[in-house]
Formats: sequence, structure tokens, C-alpha cells
Amino acid sequence: MRKITSASYCKILAIFTSMILFIVLTGVGRGDEPLVENLIPNEINGWKAETPDGIYDRKTLFDYIDGGAEVYLAYGFQKMLARRFVKENEPSITLDIFDMGSPEDAFGVYSFEQDGKSVGIGNDSEYAAGLLCFWKGKYFVSILADKESPDVREAVMALGRIVASNIQLVGSKPEVVSLLPPLNLIKTSVRYFHKKSGLDYHYFLADKNILNLDEDTDVVLAEYAEKKGKSKLLVVRYPDEDSSVAAYRSFVKAYMPEAQDTGILKTEDGKWVAVKRCGQYLLAIFEAPTRERASELIAAVKMRWERVK
Repeated sequence: MRKITSASYCKILAIFTSMILFIVLTGVGRGDEPLVENLIPNEINGWKAETPDGIYDRKTLFDYIDGGAEVYLAYGFQKMLARRFVKENEPSITLDIFDMGSPEDAFGVYSFEQDGKSVGIGNDSEYAAGLLCFWKGKYFVSILADKESPDVREAVMALGRIVASNIQLVGSKPEVVSLLPPLNLIKTSVRYFHKKSGLDYHYFLADKNILNLDEDTDVVLAEYAEKKGKSKLLVVRYPDEDSSVAAYRSFVKAYMPEAQDTGILKTEDGKWVAVKRCGQYLLAIFEAPTRERASELIAAVKMRWERVK
């Protein structure tokens, strides 16, 4: 049997120590993502990270985003890290990474204000005027430069690509989004949320919570291009069928009581509203140009629902 020499022993010990340090620093081996701090580099194109990072949770997020924290708290927000990068004679760059608890809610926050073309970072992304936003896995990331220039834009994009590549879990959009018919869908109009506050922000229906929306409902709202104007499609997934029945009755009674038997009516502005229930889902169309178009959209969603139920 070969004996282990002192030199070999030291080499083995060094390798073992390095492995332990790697596991401790990155979180690898605990079955989860690396620590959020380790997803972000300390330097990018000459911009260096200032210390310490800002760390915020559900109780302290208001300290960092006064007036805007409600958007994140309406989802499953867990934790946020803010890291600022500085370079002499250059604008600073601030990276905010939000742990939203699930890929579905990371997509939800991203969709809340999405308005531009994808720039190919993470699962989906957009860039405008020094601000890059993207989502991947359970993370939503925004990178903002104080002032835009070609060098700043390159650094912002490079930083985004590194962080996205360090996030190993990809995740997918919420199931309810898959029910949206693709024909004439305006992709940047898709919004995913849970509560009435989300619906109020994007399309106000009533003061009261007539759709019984809460943290247990999955809601997608989207616009469809018409020859004149846009139709709006709302799909709500309730925890069970009894909840969708109660929501349907509440909505019809409050919003369209004269259409309790048909579920479709013409509004005072000449547009059409329609509602239908499919199992634990509620489908509603607003501002459709014709009765036929409202019925067509409802039928298209129902067809997709029947494929996945």
C-alpha cells in the first residue's frame, strides 16, 4: 500500500478546504441557488462595487422604495439586494435584484410595466434610457445608470448578462398566461397579478372587489388589436370551482345585472362585455367592438382551457 506523504496530505487538505469554502460561499450543495450576493460581480468594465450592499425584506422595502414597494409586496416578494457600482468621471450604476419567491411572481413584477422589445437577457428583458429590466427564475432584476452613454450602456448590458448567466434556475410563466389566444395579442400588454390592487392599476372596474381577487387568485389581463381600438381579455384562476362560481355571480350582479341569463351585453359606448366561467376559471371580455368578436375571444380561451384542464 502506498503511503501518503506530507506533501500529498497538504495538497489533499488544500483541495478539501477549497471545496468547503466554495460550498459555503455559493450555497451549492444545499439544493438551492447560490446566495443572491454571489450572483452579482464586484466589478464590471471598470465600475467597482461600493460596500456594503443594501439588503431589504418585506418590512424594510419601504425604506428603499418609498411609494413603490406596494407593487412588490402584492406578489410573493422575499428579499432585495441593491449594489451600486462607481467609476471615476462616469455615471454610477445601481443593480437591484428582487427575490420574488417564485418564477411566476418574478414574471408578474416584470410584466407590471413591460413596454419594449426584448434585448435577449434572462427569460425576457427590455432596455431604455439606461435602464435594463429582466426576469429569470425567481428573480426580477433592474439595472439603472444615472446617465446613459455608449460605455454605460455596454456596462449595463454586460452586468445583466453576467447576473442572468449566474441564475441557474430558469422557471416559466404562470399557467394562466398560456390560456391567452396568440392571434392579435399585443404581447407587451400582458399583465399578471393576484389582487384587486393590480387590476385597479391596469383596468379599474369598481370600488368593491366584485371579482373576489386575493393572494390566492392568478390573474392575467391582456389587450388584443382590433381594426379600431383594443379589446381587453381578463382570465382569473380561482383556487377551486366553488370560488369561481361565487366570483361569477358577484361580477354579474354588480357589473352587468341585466345580462344574468346571457353573460353578454352592449355598453353605453357601443362596446361589448362578455363573461363566462370554465371550471375554476373566469373569463371576461371588455371593450370588444362587436358581439361576435366578444364571443370569438371567449370561445378561443375556452378551447385552450379544454386542452390543459
